[in-house]
Amino acid sequence: MAEKGSSEGSVYFNKQRKNWIAQHYNYDIKTGNIARKTKTFKTEEEARKYLDTIMYQKENPLYIKHNGIPLCEILKQNLHLKYNTNQIGAAQYGRVSRSIDKLEKVPLGSKNIDDITSYELQEYLNSLKNLSNSMIEKTYQQLNQAFNTAINKGYITQNPMKNIIRPKSNKEDKEVRALTVEEQQQFTSWLINKPVEEFKYRNVFLIQMYTGLRVGEALALTTHDIDLAHKRINIHRTLTTDEKGNVIMGNKTKTYSGKRTLPIPDFLYPYIIEQMKIANEQINNEEKLLFKPYNSKYCRRSTINNELQRIFEKEFNVTDISSHSLRHTFGTRCIESGMAPVVVQRLMGHKNIAVTLNTYTSVFDKFKESEIDKVNQYYLNENLIGTNNLLNENNKKNDIENEK
Repeated sequence: MAEKGSSEGSVYFNKQRKNWIAQHYNYDIKTGNIARKTKTFKTEEEARKYLDTIMYQKENPLYIKHNGIPLCEILKQNLHLKYNTNQIGAAQYGRVSRSIDKLEKVPLGSKNIDDITSYELQEYLNSLKNLSNSMIEKTYQQLNQAFNTAINKGYITQNPMKNIIRPKSNKEDKEVRALTVEEQQQFTSWLINKPVEEFKYRNVFLIQMYTGLRVGEALALTTHDIDLAHKRINIHRTLTTDEKGNVIMGNKTKTYSGKRTLPIPDFLYPYIIEQMKIANEQINNEEKLLFKPYNSKYCRRSTINNELQRIFEKEFNVTDISSHSLRHTFGTRCIESGMAPVVVQRLMGHKNIAVTLNTYTSVFDKFKESEIDKVNQYYLNENLIGTNNLLNENNKKNDIENEK
């Protein structure tokens, strides 16, 4: 352990105040002075954890030489760097931070990075097979970044992640499905026959299902975002969470393309007016949120999702629907109606057309045959091919189908 007053920093017990002190020194570039910094803690563990973080952030070579650098400290450094450079938001920062805290509690997380072997890393990743493929992939990427950082800083000379095989999850990947036309008809009918006084989330579900808003975007709407004169909804922010998981109002949408203006369908118009009236009359709703809970500042996305799942299980005996399914339903109906993919992209707020095409691949596939028929008809109209040739091709195709 470093001695009190050491340039490496120190931790010691203050007998008079009966608390633990973490002490380190800061060099002031402007004045050339060295300033002593101290912080008090209730336990020795908290003080040491704080000092470790400070010393590793400052990359104190003497401290690192004597103590080594644990894997989790590298992960924290990368996380802070991404957060401070706006590569990630507060919600993602909080999620990753909590995953690092969990890793810190297992032997691998507390080991020094130059002592970790490929075998240990493979065993750890294999132990995650009961998590989703997405979680395994994120953990794999974080570990790989940590060891690449360690190489760049000269802590190690070889990356033990080089020959690691990323395991596959024991779970099947969850696919968000859209409601079928029949399910959408049934659910819409069920909703509009429920007075909003009886079911306060009715209009949230209607707005999502008929405009394609993300649930966080719908819950962030205020009366100021509704342009009744032009029948438009202006989307410019979303509900999110801070580093501790508390619900907050974000200052932007999920992606830069999420900021958009959507037309209000005529069918939805009276329900939005109804919700605006509720918001304007609601007490303690200074922001004029369309959907303001009575007992908290903002509504949790999980609350909306749980309520939707409860309804579908109870009323329709369906268990594979989430709030994101409503957004997906809108996108699916747009494509089924023949809307151009680039327009769907704009309405959905996807960052690029590839996201739209990949998300709705199965929907586009359903319409391949009908779209090919349009091309064939165009060929005929423009006399690009002879009618007899087309008939012969159709007959051949029918013969093949009959032989199957």
